[in-house]
Amino acid sequence: MSIVTVTKQNFEKEVVNSNKPVLIDFWASWCGPCRMLSPIIDDIADENDEFKVCKVNVDEESELAGAFKVMSIPTLAVIKNGKLVGTSVGVRSKDEILDMIEEA
Repeated sequence: MSIVTVTKQNFEKEVVNSNKPVLIDFWASWCGPCRMLSPIIDDIADENDEFKVCKVNVDEESELAGAFKVMSIPTLAVIKNGKLVGTSVGVRSKDEILDMIEEA
C-alpha cells in the first residue's frame, strides 16, 4: 500500500474516517533522524495492507503537528477508530514500530 500525505484538508477523510488503523509519521526534510526512519516507514507501507501509513510534513502542516503535541521529530502516532492510541518519538526499528501498531 502506498503512503498517503496527510494535510489538514484530508486529515478527517484519511485518518479519522479510516476503516483501518493508521500509522502517521510526523517528519521534516531537514531532519536527519527522519531521513533515517523514512526507508523503514516505506518498507512497512509496502509490506502491510492491514493498516494505512501516512506522513505529515511538520513544516507544511504545523496545525496538525500542534494538534498531536509534536515537540520532537520524528514522531509516530497510531490512530484506531479515529482515536490516538499510541505514540513514539525518535527512530525505531521496523519490529518496534510493528509491535506498537499491533499493541495499540
